[in-house]
Amino acid sequence: MADAPLVLIIEDEAPVRAFLRTALAAHGYRIVESATARDGLAQAAGRNPEVILLDLGLPDEDGIALTRRLREWSKTPVIVISARGLEEDKVAALDAGADDYLTKPFSVVELLARIRVALRHAATVPGGDPVFAARDLTVDLGRRVVTVRGVEAHLTPTEYKLLAALARHAGRVLTHRQLSHQIWGAHTATQTQALRVHMNQLRHKLEAEPAHPRLLITEPGVGYRLRDE
Repeated sequence: MADAPLVLIIEDEAPVRAFLRTALAAHGYRIVESATARDGLAQAAGRNPEVILLDLGLPDEDGIALTRRLREWSKTPVIVISARGLEEDKVAALDAGADDYLTKPFSVVELLARIRVALRHAATVPGGDPVFAARDLTVDLGRRVVTVRGVEAHLTPTEYKLLAALARHAGRVLTHRQLSHQIWGAHTATQTQALRVHMNQLRHKLEAEPAHPRLLITEPGVGYRLRDE
């Protein structure tokens, strides 16, 4: 157990912490807990967890503000777990630097899957040119080659930028704003409609059933995710 991933739970509700502690410990994770943003920040700095589970409604500081503070010095994956289900809350948390967002109540199975994705993403070598592969799709980021069922797909430059951004963060939700900045530049306004058009074109080139995508997933009102499971 000494080498098991350490999960930091920042949550002010004791029953929720107990539920998460029991569920994660049963699946081999080590746990450290905090009930406030201040203590959570100290635990993140002192314990160096592999994943942080963060509630937004903390008593001393909003979780979105805490996410921004964490991102000033830490790349540890942050998964928000919150009762706030509004799209604007999800977008704000993801734009602040959270890696994922789960709305309460959620299943243990879903939580474990999101943690596995976060751990895989954190293990990616920075600066490398990985090859993403899932189902029938392969994206070779080093060679800039995309294949579907072994046949090369011919993408426009913008389509490739969109797919490459999602592949580099496979399994994570990227907001419309994050994708717009990665494709058209940091000073570009959010291009929600343009993204929708390019995503539709990508699905017709990559998905077996574009109307029922299994890889390029829409997070309504938030952004897109490239499924890696």
